[in-house]
Amino acid sequence: MSTTLPEYYFRVRENGAAVFKIDTENRQRRIEMDQIAVVNIRNGEVKPQGQRSLSDADKAEITRWMEERKALLSRRDLDDIHRAVDHLNLTTQWAQSKATDEQLEDVTDRLLMAMHDLRSVLVRKKSDRISKG
Repeated sequence: MSTTLPEYYFRVRENGAAVFKIDTENRQRRIEMDQIAVVNIRNGEVKPQGQRSLSDADKAEITRWMEERKALLSRRDLDDIHRAVDHLNLTTQWAQSKATDEQLEDVTDRLLMAMHDLRSVLVRKKSDRISKG
């Protein structure tokens, strides 16, 4: 474990994070976390807490974190899609080799509608990409 602490801590929330400045330079040498802002990844909003005004260093660190967080979430989204492809393949294998008539009856309509919806979107998007290229 590292003996040095970061200057900032980001407590992840649904659409962003609460931003804390870390302080260990006090009499008791305790770790103090002072909340300085709340950030919203979706709209890029940064709200300083209380009467605080953010320093240029604070703003730079928040911007850096937001960019890294967006990139991480984007990678996770793509990974989820790759997993969905695997699940579709596993579902096909299950339907072909293991599923009972009752199980198929339970899921067939919902799967067909979801697959039809996905196919429609993918075909339209592919057509758009081809027309642009």
